[in-house]
Amino acid sequence: MASASHLGYLAPAAGKGANAFPKRILFSAAALLLFAVGAVVFGQITGIGVLKYRTGAPIAMRDITIERGQNDRVVVTDAVSGIEIAAYETQTGGFVRGSLRAFERMRMVANVAEATPYRLIKWENGAVSLSDTATGERIYLEAFGKDNAAAFAALLGAQGGKGR
Repeated sequence: MASASHLGYLAPAAGKGANAFPKRILFSAAALLLFAVGAVVFGQITGIGVLKYRTGAPIAMRDITIERGQNDRVVVTDAVSGIEIAAYETQTGGFVRGSLRAFERMRMVANVAEATPYRLIKWENGAVSLSDTATGERIYLEAFGKDNAAAFAALLGAQGGKGR
């Protein structure tokens, strides 16, 4: 009968299990985790490497309501005056319609009435944000490109949207 070592099988060395986890990998993972935590703490204490988005104060603000009507027509209305600001037919208003669908889903999950207004804000640094007054969600629209942010900024109106 052939021995185990002759068949290419090496028995585990004394004191080691056959399926022992490599210590080098475990120590490397722990070192990486320690480095990541250290880098975050260092950044929070010193401010080095930390990006902060400073918007300043709001310079224009308007509360709007959005209604989706027949034939998927979207109507944007000033929440205070009730005046129609814009209307988008089925094939128009691409980014405005798309982002409103995202907010509609959030409202559906939160079980919030559709008639609750959204708040459109233009900030001192030029950023434009859209907030859901019901859920507290806020999206800075420049993240989707300047043209898309400009589509919402146009809803603020010629007076700068100072009306609430």
